[in-house]
Amino acid sequence: MISLLRNLRLAPLWTLLRIWLGWQWLEAGWHKISDPKWMDGGEALKGFWAKAVGALPNTQPAIKYGWYKAFIQGLLDGGHYTWFAKLVVFGEILTGIALILGVVTVFALLVGAFMNLNFMLAGSASTNPVMYTIAILLLLAGPAAYYYGVDRYLLPFLQQSRKKEVVAS
Repeated sequence: MISLLRNLRLAPLWTLLRIWLGWQWLEAGWHKISDPKWMDGGEALKGFWAKAVGALPNTQPAIKYGWYKAFIQGLLDGGHYTWFAKLVVFGEILTGIALILGVVTVFALLVGAFMNLNFMLAGSASTNPVMYTIAILLLLAGPAAYYYGVDRYLLPFLQQSRKKEVVAS
């Protein structure tokens, strides 16, 4: 099954999905970067977390796991939304750019899947299950996912540089 996914004949499909996924991340972060509720104090993230833990009036917790609710409540109580919101915004933008270009693709897919997982754990379905599933498929596709991307050229170059370092030492 994995060898089928990694078949280079599927590289155009994986490339389209990778670029689509990258565009989703880029768009998600881009509209937040000029929003003061995200960038100046993190009020948007504070509201998301408060809703997720059921801290807003007339809301039930969206989080179904006690350990995750305690984690988010701790971040909320500690005021960590002030800096964490910027981390979310720049994480989304950088993940999007990396996926569109196909550079550090595996790392970008892992970061994106981790963000999707956290959004889903916080009770937000939206597009997250689809994005998460595509990220996992692209990870399984391996090099076929970045065959048409910067990593196709960057990774062999880095491997050669590493081999020369080992031989020289």
